[in-house]
Amino acid sequence: MSKNDTRSKILKAAAYIVQSDGILNLTLEAAAEKAGVSKGGLLYHFPSKDALVAGMVQDPMQSYIDNIEKNVDQDTLQHPRGRWTRSFIKGTFEQRNPDKDMDAGLMAAATINRDLLKPIQDAYEQWQDHIDNDGLDPINATILRLAVDGLWFSEIFDLAPLEDDRRQRVLERLIQLTKED
Repeated sequence: MSKNDTRSKILKAAAYIVQSDGILNLTLEAAAEKAGVSKGGLLYHFPSKDALVAGMVQDPMQSYIDNIEKNVDQDTLQHPRGRWTRSFIKGTFEQRNPDKDMDAGLMAAATINRDLLKPIQDAYEQWQDHIDNDGLDPINATILRLAVDGLWFSEIFDLAPLEDDRRQRVLERLIQLTKED
């Protein structure tokens, strides 16, 4: 097993603990046991609980960022305005993840050490800057971002999540709104 495989296995185990047993039950020992690695093996990758939680935030966040950037590159619509906002919308909709690893990391960071949210806060500042300079009315574009964030929030906490058909129609409407202004 490679270093990256072990690291990924540990992060998945930690996310599982947060989701199934609660944040307060996330310990280095519990994560090592769930991942099937020694505590020393876990400490090699994550020398502290903060480092583990930081990995739980950063790894899925990087995947999310990569997905948004891929969508920017692939945006072939004939509407250059709103390209970044559409990519953010699509990236967020595509981020739906049955493991909810990113959600577990964010909840753990918010509970254990709010400073670990800094990379997310920085990313959102950059995203808001992109949205503000995307050729759309900045207020309308911000409302679209907040709507997508609200959908994500409702899915994290199972607050009347949308059935697939309605979710798809919401995505289509949000994309349509990036073409109007």
